[in-house]
Amino acid sequence: MTSRPYRRRRDVTMLSLLLLVLAAVLGPTPSSAAGNDWWIPDARPAPDSGINVTGAPFTGTDAEGDVRGFVDAHDHLFANEAFGGRLICGKVFSEAGVADALKDCPEHYPDGSLAVFDFITKGGDGRHDPVGWPTFKDWPAHDSLTHQQNYYAWVERAWRGGQRVLVNDLVTNGVICSVYFFKDRGCDEMTSIRLQAKMSYDLQAYIDKMYGGTGKGWFRIVTDSEQAREVVEQGKLAVVLGVETSEPFGCKQILDVAQCSRADIDKGLDELYALGVRSMFLCHKFDNALCGVRFDSGSLGTAINVGQFLSTGTFWKTEKCTGPQADNPIGSAAAPGAEAKLPAGVSVPSYGSDARCNVRGLTDLGEYAVRGMMKRKMMLEIDHMSVKAVGRALDIFESESYPGVISSHSWMDMNWTERVYGLGGFVAQYMNGSEGFVAEANRTKALRDKYGVGYGYGTDMNGVGGWPGPRGADAPDKVTYPFRSVDGGSVIDRVTAGQRTWDINTDGAAHYGLVPDWIEDIRRVGGQGVVNDLFRGAESYLGTWGATERHQAAVNLAKGAPATASSAEWWNPFTSYAPGLAVDGSRDTRWASEWNDGQWLRIDLGSTHRVGQVTLDWERAYGKSYNVQLSADGSDWRTVWSTTAGDGGLDTVRFPGTPARYVRIAGTERGTKWGYSLYEVGVHSG
Repeated sequence: MTSRPYRRRRDVTMLSLLLLVLAAVLGPTPSSAAGNDWWIPDARPAPDSGINVTGAPFTGTDAEGDVRGFVDAHDHLFANEAFGGRLICGKVFSEAGVADALKDCPEHYPDGSLAVFDFITKGGDGRHDPVGWPTFKDWPAHDSLTHQQNYYAWVERAWRGGQRVLVNDLVTNGVICSVYFFKDRGCDEMTSIRLQAKMSYDLQAYIDKMYGGTGKGWFRIVTDSEQAREVVEQGKLAVVLGVETSEPFGCKQILDVAQCSRADIDKGLDELYALGVRSMFLCHKFDNALCGVRFDSGSLGTAINVGQFLSTGTFWKTEKCTGPQADNPIGSAAAPGAEAKLPAGVSVPSYGSDARCNVRGLTDLGEYAVRGMMKRKMMLEIDHMSVKAVGRALDIFESESYPGVISSHSWMDMNWTERVYGLGGFVAQYMNGSEGFVAEANRTKALRDKYGVGYGYGTDMNGVGGWPGPRGADAPDKVTYPFRSVDGGSVIDRVTAGQRTWDINTDGAAHYGLVPDWIEDIRRVGGQGVVNDLFRGAESYLGTWGATERHQAAVNLAKGAPATASSAEWWNPFTSYAPGLAVDGSRDTRWASEWNDGQWLRIDLGSTHRVGQVTLDWERAYGKSYNVQLSADGSDWRTVWSTTAGDGGLDTVRFPGTPARYVRIAGTERGTKWGYSLYEVGVHSG
């Protein structure tokens, strides 16, 4: 879920409540076109939205054995079940059919006067025609952030147009739920996540029923990459479950005190994994007990900062960035409605323009969660994490050569892109307008070519973000209907539902059914090359997932090995900082030297091994200048790596594999007034 700029729309006049005079929708009826066409259902609700795509969906792999097709790495099918159930109006499907599914929230009748979130996010007075089926006068629309965009038939149209992987992020936010005026359920985040997972499986069963029974439909929830490949090779849509929420496992912080434990994290990860979740965010919008967030900007940022204070008792805190990456600027734009909720005498802080980074990074609990995800072979979504948190997470992954990292919708600093690709991770761009999308795709084209990867998009539909507006009926290189799908096997015409027909040129990306039209618009604007990269997206996403599943932690040759040091700090008779604590496998202990330069730590591996990688997890007292040295006999030392620009954190040092029994970390200059201190040292063959 990402908030983005939106467009104001025209004022609307009040229409009669057409929904109330619709006849009861009939149940599924036989399809006269079914025959031997496996992609045509035996029955579907009647009436229903059109698909307006003809031709068989492509199946199988390409000549190299790679799957084909697009990947949407970030969508929210069931956000209508989140935030108390009344923020996003309309359902993905209904047993009673389209008229029941695509109707507005009760409080939006008769003219949208009480569509509070609508005018908060869009401006104006929120007034609109609430009637959905069959007229759809005012919604769904590219700038309507409160109405269902993921009706199942529209997702079906995207699949028919070439999409083969869809990541359904189960999403909610307890604070937004608690402050929103209208709701019909509680605000516990994990309760909402469980419901959305159930609804995802219910949708699968709903579509299966149309095709004659279990397993026969095109919508297939998958829990491993090989299963996903099988589904795509059959020509169907592989659906991956993810989670994007602000307080996973109840891990909020109040006045900087964590409200969860390691046991809560393990229990939560186990539960999510059992539900089929394979990727997730650790923080979103608000700082929590796991990590700091990448800020929102403008008046929305101010409003979210107020929400953070109301939830946690703390506002965002910033500091000067130490590298090229930065979080979004907060700014000082007013948000009167939100600020009015602050206690008397409390106001949102001002922030310096030269301090763009969140002081909060990945906490110890957050690191525990990251390593817990690694144990379970899950993929970490790094969008929405502060640059400090992302940097630490990437350090951890690089120390373990773990590829399971995803940026799914342009909410990370793009300076991280090559590190993500270097790990084997996957990057997708937010569903921007075609010109902007093409420009960003071209900017990163050289990196994709360098690493041999495809590209993805993150529609973020139902994610309160805003979507591409129309380029206009007279725009150069506009989409001409009908057009052929990228594979050439299907013909795609304008999509019609009830009395409404949408055209990407004049309506923009109003709902999920217009994803194929948007891709055609990208082709018209940017050429076939961008679309070819997108068509390789499913293969690259599944490549990252498969490599994550196959990952095996390298043997740490140093764990439990005898260690000696030039000195060990001693000032507390109840706390030890002995050398062996740097190789005991626990970040709860550490070795610390005396407070002067020229200290060293030596590890005896017990026998000769080929050594090609050393990881150093520094405490705040780190080495600015130090050497990594190897020896076969403990007497003659060879320096294999050195630095004079150490900055602490987690260093991963790689060098050509060298036979050695002893490893020595030799400090020459401290980075602080204290000594040298290491939580853990890892030694690997590399």
